[in-house]
Amino acid sequence: MPTLPRTRAKALLEAMRERRILVLGDVMLDEFIWGRVARISPEAPVPVVQVTGESFHLGGAGNVAANLRSLGGAPVLAGVVGSDEAGRRIRDRLESSGIESRLETARGSRPSTVKTRIIAHSQQVVRADREESGDISPAVEERLLAVLREELSACEALVISDYEKGTVTASLLKKLLPLARRRRVPILVDPKLRHFSLYRGVTVVTPNQVETEQATGLAVGDEKGLLAAGRRILSQLRCRAALVTRGEHGLSLFERGQRPLHVPAAAREVFDVTGAGDSVIATLALALSAGGTLPEAAGLANLVAGVVVGKVGTAQATAKEVLAAHRATS
Repeated sequence: MPTLPRTRAKALLEAMRERRILVLGDVMLDEFIWGRVARISPEAPVPVVQVTGESFHLGGAGNVAANLRSLGGAPVLAGVVGSDEAGRRIRDRLESSGIESRLETARGSRPSTVKTRIIAHSQQVVRADREESGDISPAVEERLLAVLREELSACEALVISDYEKGTVTASLLKKLLPLARRRRVPILVDPKLRHFSLYRGVTVVTPNQVETEQATGLAVGDEKGLLAAGRRILSQLRCRAALVTRGEHGLSLFERGQRPLHVPAAAREVFDVTGAGDSVIATLALALSAGGTLPEAAGLANLVAGVVVGKVGTAQATAKEVLAAHRATS
């Protein structure tokens, strides 16, 4: 059952329209090569994929922005891309999607991050990554920080999408987070282990189960372990809340001073979990900026994720699809 009434879900989705959300993170290009398998290669025991098409989508922080836009929000995307064909594709896709971008161009030979997935019969066969994951240069970081300072006061929330590809550096976080806190802008973080301790004092973190175990050193195989891990994250980061995404087990919300809330997964069929975490944090940011409570935001995020994983490839959900999913799970 949904954790919020349909009338409230509809009201939140309407209130989320045109909320301005600043997104900082690792912007990527997701390339999908589509095909079918009819035989095994005589050269090695691997499938031969007959290619029938290809498509390009915004990935990483770009997918967070795409989710915000699909749900009616007004995202502003800050990040870094290379001076290459992939970077041009990313900029073109942002423009055609109506997403405001404040991207910096990396100097030298640093490429845009590209994830190439070969899909056959709705199943991923292999993924190939092209990237340079070292920290961006100090000069690019300073330009990016200037953009963030400029945009922050006009936005209602800050989302940090950290994929450990070099855009979200420790020095950038140490300058940006105090600035956002002084301006009382809610900070939502999709974290990675490398910078986990630096996210102390943010509003919400959204680790998945593996990241939760890595950050806390606790196994999350049962409810006891999950509860202990959730409490430890709140203690470690002194954040307002932690929303642990748990795949087919749904979401678990740990909010300071409140009882934990477990939200069963809303997905009826799961075809592809690519980008599900991006959809969750995008929905949380919009719902909180629209006046929703954390439990309401978590319930809505669960519905959105349920729609997204029912599609193949990097995908987003619309408000219409979310309300249809609410009806189907009622």
